[in-house]
Amino acid sequence: MQFHIKNMTCGGCARSVSKAIQSVDALAKVTIDPNTRKVDVASQRPRADFEAALQRAGYPAAAAA
Repeated sequence: MQFHIKNMTCGGCARSVSKAIQSVDALAKVTIDPNTRKVDVASQRPRADFEAALQRAGYPAAAAA
């Protein structure tokens, strides 16, 4: 699944986003591109779980096109 994190603007933000995703599924494969603000997550967990964790961390996510 892919997310667009509008307010992810630096490497520190990317680390926080990664930490939020890993809090849901420590085995998830996460690829983050801070330049495009896109995050790819490979996991069997429901998308809503990741969206909730990102929201709690202060990084509301939108579905990436």
